[in-house]
Amino acid sequence: MMKIFLWDQPGDPWPAAVSAAVRWADDHGVALRDAVFLVPFAQHLPLARKAWAASDRWMPRVETTQTLARSIAPAELPSGDDIRLDTALDTLTARRLLRSQSAFAAWLRRDPRAFDQAAQTLAQTAQTIALALADVSPSQRERYCAAGRAALGAVGGIGGSERHMARLAFEWAAATPVVATDVLFSWRPSAWIVVQAGGVDALIQRLVEEGAAPVLWIDADPPGVDPILAAAPRTQVQIQVCSGFEDEAQRAAAQVLADLALHGAPVALIAQDRLLARRVRALLARQGVPLRDETGWALSTTRSAAAVMSMLRASSPTATVDDVLDAMKSWPATVTESFDCNAMAELEATLRRQHWARPAAVSTQRLSAAAAKLWELAAQVTEPLRGAGAQTLATWSYRLRSALEASGLAAMLAADEAGLPVLSALHLSGTDLSSAHPETLALADYARWVDAALEHSSYVPASPEAPAVIVLPAARAMLRPFAAVVWPGADEKRLGAAPSPHLLLNDAEAETLGLLTAAQRHDRELVAFAQVLRGTPITLMRRTDDEGEPLSASPWLERLMSALRQVGRKAPAQAADTRIEQLVPSHPVARPLPSAPTLLPARLSASACEALRACPYRFFALRMLGLQAADELDGDVEKRDYGTWLHAVLHRFHLARPQPRESSVDVSALAAAAIESQADLCLSDADFLPFSATFERFVPRYIDWLQQRDREGAQWLDGERDWTVYPALWHGTAMHGVIDRIDSVSAHDTAGGDGPVTQLIDYKTGSTQSLRDKVKQPQEDTQLPFYAALAIEQGRSAGEIGPLDAIYLSLDDAKQIVEVRHPDVAHSAMSLVEGLGHDLVRLRGGAALHALGEGDACEHCDARGLCRRDQWADVPAVGASR
Repeated sequence: MMKIFLWDQPGDPWPAAVSAAVRWADDHGVALRDAVFLVPFAQHLPLARKAWAASDRWMPRVETTQTLARSIAPAELPSGDDIRLDTALDTLTARRLLRSQSAFAAWLRRDPRAFDQAAQTLAQTAQTIALALADVSPSQRERYCAAGRAALGAVGGIGGSERHMARLAFEWAAATPVVATDVLFSWRPSAWIVVQAGGVDALIQRLVEEGAAPVLWIDADPPGVDPILAAAPRTQVQIQVCSGFEDEAQRAAAQVLADLALHGAPVALIAQDRLLARRVRALLARQGVPLRDETGWALSTTRSAAAVMSMLRASSPTATVDDVLDAMKSWPATVTESFDCNAMAELEATLRRQHWARPAAVSTQRLSAAAAKLWELAAQVTEPLRGAGAQTLATWSYRLRSALEASGLAAMLAADEAGLPVLSALHLSGTDLSSAHPETLALADYARWVDAALEHSSYVPASPEAPAVIVLPAARAMLRPFAAVVWPGADEKRLGAAPSPHLLLNDAEAETLGLLTAAQRHDRELVAFAQVLRGTPITLMRRTDDEGEPLSASPWLERLMSALRQVGRKAPAQAADTRIEQLVPSHPVARPLPSAPTLLPARLSASACEALRACPYRFFALRMLGLQAADELDGDVEKRDYGTWLHAVLHRFHLARPQPRESSVDVSALAAAAIESQADLCLSDADFLPFSATFERFVPRYIDWLQQRDREGAQWLDGERDWTVYPALWHGTAMHGVIDRIDSVSAHDTAGGDGPVTQLIDYKTGSTQSLRDKVKQPQEDTQLPFYAALAIEQGRSAGEIGPLDAIYLSLDDAKQIVEVRHPDVAHSAMSLVEGLGHDLVRLRGGAALHALGEGDACEHCDARGLCRRDQWADVPAVGASR
């Protein structure tokens, strides 16, 4: 074997490699037409072939080891439990292998997610070993297996589970008989001409050692023990230090544009930080830069994958109405609009208005005809997946395919660039799985398998033939002619950091099995870094802050600075920011002053009046324009749901309690009312569990308070009283409200005097102290005076105006039920009616509805984004913008 070095050759390395190969072939009488010219990566094939075409000699076969193996003979298809190098299918086989081991059988029942993670780890380790096994010649494979078994040793002791899984992964790989590269060891070319870049390839090394053909080894890697020092004499490097993620992304995009203008195309963008590279890619796309992304996109990040996952979530027994709506929104418009173009909007509006969180709670009788048909279609689409029980992979694939076809998604995915890889990754494109993977999976297990399959699969989006920018990993940039290189992520965390270890193997075991150790992987990354440094103008970028964590420069940057000094060159100064500064004049926003006399509501509730008093603009946006934030229908029982349920429980309880009775009877009746109200609101026991303990503590406190009220002569009169009245001062605008509870109490228990008093009670499940703070300034309280005004106006119309009292009843106090009384509520009620009447007259006359921008109301206001509170010229921004 003859070895030559290309590192010191200036310019494009491929013509130099071809010239060296021609001279060597002439000197040794090698027939080039029967020789094989091996290159490191598939991206090098067109470069090498172009260089050979430019020579006047016969072109040998220019291949990688993989392309050569496929061209010699097609690979045999794996069968049974063979490793398929398909993460999705191999993970299923790993699940079955783990379940067959008594040590892991209970793991699935104890922690299904951890078991799934273990199966993925086992599959990945077995795939890694299988690839290393493919680098071993068939004649040496038995010896390799013996050495591997000896290295892995006995199972047990410290880390016993990991050792067991490592041995299982090894035996699984060793039992897989089909190795696609075996045909290379029987191939007899006239010569092997090997180009090395990024380290020695183990398969190529074994091929040339065991073969009889002459070998020319062209080493393009940097010589010596320090690759950075070897690259230092010719490197053209500049460094940019950025403040944070977004600053680095913007400066990287600007540097790419500057390099295109100065050096031409193509410019390489190294994806050292994948997340940042995606951000830079998006910024360049805005500028219309033709780009190729060779790193690939995880299928799980695509819209097609999201549509499939939303279908599975909507079919789950724990699905919420929001899950179903999300799935339906991913369907083609031709399906959702087949009944009515507004059916989807009507359906969503009704579901949110009714607060139906679970699909079982939805009543189609309360939907419009088109919305009801659309909801029934959703049930039909998900029917193949719902309630199917445990099924094999083949059955689940058939059922999912049926659901996708019924929803129109199958055709949409087949026509989508990313959809086809999704169908392929999930084996929904006609793959016959009937004889493979007989293990049965529940729907939740299948959904997790689909999620993992999409996460571990990728696709490369289509790109122009001559891109201006190529996004790629550092190793793929070697020996490729770029006009310039932009390398973000040159910090201590991402460049030169210690590589992560193998999942189940230590370095000694990895070396015995022919896998790269952590040190070897680190060395190869260093060689790739040095390769990119050689000759081509390169901009290294790093940030000093990573989400609040300070970041230092990569240790390789420090080595580069030292190497430059050793060869007598100056360390590069920090490069200028290439972003173009653009001065944009400020346009502060004035406070909005809308006027809409014709949009006044015909009736006002207590909350509407409170909105008007807190901020007129808020009243304008939420009440006059009718804008509302869309509620999440996620199925989780929130505090508001608990409050609604508790109101219903107490109303049901008191309707069935006309007279005082024993406390034990009251406890039983209240518990029964709770169960009935929970069923009416379609709240499952699992969803309601967080509040069950709260209710158990509430029951004895409430019954004690109620029994004391009975002894004091209080009597329940009515609950959930719905009143609408027309105060004369409001000139036709109605007051409307529903009063939680009306009791009759003695005057002695309220404000003194004799005779019965009508007491209005508003249940509250919030803070007792906040209620006390609210009534400290009676004129600032809206709710109880509003209800009192309703009662007064109602009594006036009936000719029955008597003494009135009003309290907030705090139900969530830690110690007891607390009454918070509004003092002289009748006076507050008249003041409220008079003040609001005056405001309504002004609004009918065209008065502006000011945005006040003051107080706590701004911090949690749904209209804050409309009034542009944080962009006003006269008020500094406060709090977080919504």
